[in-house]
Amino acid sequence: MSITKLPDGLWFVDVEPIKGKRFRKRFKTKTEAQRFEATVRQKCIENPDWSPKPKDRRRLSELVDRWAVLHGHALSDGENRKRLLIQLAKDLGDPVASQLTGHMYAEYRAQQISKGANGKTLNNRLGYLRAVFNELLQLGDIDFANPLQRVKPLKLQERELTWLTEEQIRTLFGAIRKRCKTPHVEMVARVCLATGARWGEAEGLSPTRIRGGCVTFVNTKSKRARSVPIDSDLEAALKDHFIKHGMFSNCRNSFDQTIKGCIALPPGQASHVLRHTFASHFMMNGGNILTLQKILGHTSLAMTMRYAHLSPDHLQDAVRFNPMRKLNTLWQ
Repeated sequence: MSITKLPDGLWFVDVEPIKGKRFRKRFKTKTEAQRFEATVRQKCIENPDWSPKPKDRRRLSELVDRWAVLHGHALSDGENRKRLLIQLAKDLGDPVASQLTGHMYAEYRAQQISKGANGKTLNNRLGYLRAVFNELLQLGDIDFANPLQRVKPLKLQERELTWLTEEQIRTLFGAIRKRCKTPHVEMVARVCLATGARWGEAEGLSPTRIRGGCVTFVNTKSKRARSVPIDSDLEAALKDHFIKHGMFSNCRNSFDQTIKGCIALPPGQASHVLRHTFASHFMMNGGNILTLQKILGHTSLAMTMRYAHLSPDHLQDAVRFNPMRKLNTLWQ
């Protein structure tokens, strides 16, 4: 008989469907053993050279390395993402990747929360690790389902966006002129406030990307170049700046220290407040939400809708079209 029960309770399959081709394997139940035997016999009839795939014993860190080779290298933050994922694999105990479960990840996340980890950070980690499995599965490098596909991100309280008032903007530039040694800080900040650019995008500007009353940002988060109009004064100031001081250097730290020294901001916000400030004032001054989406380079309108409530006309249709509009006489 090709299936026998072992003293430890497992079921042992020893089957030779074709002369010289023998398969042996242990199972917890007789049904699994019978299913394996039937599969082996059928596959060998269809293809005498068939062999069952060996189990994927690669550990999570090995899959991260594989992901980096096949896909991560093409990402703008690929190296940083790989380092984060390797540390995440270590924190999870670097299990055999095919044996990782959603429950294991949820346990890890609960421990991180108890230690005070930020919810958004944990959601980012989940998204990054999910992407590793999804990418390798799509490329055929793994043949098992994404073990994290049913793990839900944490529900987070939406943070109120912080933006600067006109008075705070004046205070900020006064502090920049007083404290910052490099002239680049003021000009990069001006570009961010005038265009809604991220600090890194503005820092990457060069003279060739300033022409015709527009600045063009490349190496953006969305991977798409975008052009934003600027006024003639800023265009002239930028060209003059490049002639006198050369290309922008990395001056984000200088800006971050300066703004934190003169304006109270929520934790984790510094240079990005300039982007929020542009978008907020754009909407408060009557700007169009779809135009703002294009200026900011958001791929999803949902991202831009965070600023919609600042529009003076936002949701005013609720007043104009509600069923009580013609019934006010009831309370007069």
